[in-house]
Amino acid sequence: MKIGWVGLGKMGGNMVERLLADGHEIVVYDRDTDVARRSVSRGAIQATSLTELLEILPERKIVWLMVPAGPPVEATLTGLKNRLSKGDILIDGGNSHWKETQRRSEQLAQSGIHWVDCGTSGGVWGLKNGYCLMYGGPRNACDELEPILKSLAPENGYLYVGPSGSGHFTKMVHNGIEYGMMQAYAEGFELLQESPFGIDAAKVSKLWQNGSVVRSWLLDLAHLALKEDPQLAKISDYVEDSGEGRWTVEAAIDFRVPAPVITTALFSRFRSRQSESFAMKLVAALRNQFGGHSVKEK
Repeated sequence: MKIGWVGLGKMGGNMVERLLADGHEIVVYDRDTDVARRSVSRGAIQATSLTELLEILPERKIVWLMVPAGPPVEATLTGLKNRLSKGDILIDGGNSHWKETQRRSEQLAQSGIHWVDCGTSGGVWGLKNGYCLMYGGPRNACDELEPILKSLAPENGYLYVGPSGSGHFTKMVHNGIEYGMMQAYAEGFELLQESPFGIDAAKVSKLWQNGSVVRSWLLDLAHLALKEDPQLAKISDYVEDSGEGRWTVEAAIDFRVPAPVITTALFSRFRSRQSESFAMKLVAALRNQFGGHSVKEK
C-alpha cells in the first residue's frame, strides 16, 4: 500500500522502516528534516510539507499520524482536514485521550473522512519484534488497513476492538496496567537489594525469566537494566508520567471501578519528583505533637 506518514520519532521512524521492509510505499513528513532523511535512506519518499505529502499520495488518501497527544495532533489535523476528501482515512497511532478521539471522529465524519484510533505498544523494540495494535473506528475503514496492520504487528498482534475511541481506551488501560506491574517489580527488587543476604538482583531477574509465574517482557527489561548497572547508580529516581496512567485512574473513577494498584503506582511517580515531602514532614510533626515521638531536624 502507499500511505502518508506524519511523525518520525522513536516509534514512528521504526514503524516506517518495518513497513518499508515489507514492501509498502511510504511518503513521510516530519518537521525535523534530518529525521525524515533517515527514513528516506531506508526507502521512504520525503515530503517537505503536509500539502506536498498529500499531493504525492494517490487520490484515495491514507495518512498515519504518529505525533504526541494533544496540541500536536490537533495542529496536524488542522493542516490536513481541509485538503482531504470523502472516503480518505486518517489514523492516530499515538496516545490521544479517547474522548478527544471521539470528538475528532464525529467532526471528520461530517465530511465523510474516516478517523481511526490505533493504540500502539512495542516501544523501541517494535522494529524487531513487531507492534501490538489495538484499533477502533469505522469497521469498513479499519478493514482496509489490514495490510498495514499485518506488516506492523507480530502474529496475532492486532485487533479491532470497537467503535471510535475504543482503540485509545484499550491502550490507556494497557498503560495503566503497565504502571502497576512496573511498580510491583520496583518494590520487589528494592526489597531484594535491602535484604541482609547480598542477593544478586540481576541474577534473580534472569532466574525468574524461566518458569516463574512473574515472568514477563517487563522482567526481561528489568534484567537488562540491572545487568548493565546493578545498583542503577547512573539513573535518577525521578519518574515522569505521560498521561495514560492519569486517564486510567480518571476512567476508573468515572465508571466506579476500584483500581487501587494503578492509582498507587501513579501517585508513587508523583512522590519520586519531590526533593522533600511536606506531607511527610507534617506526619513527623503530628507524631511529635501527640506522642512526643522524636523528629529529625535539618
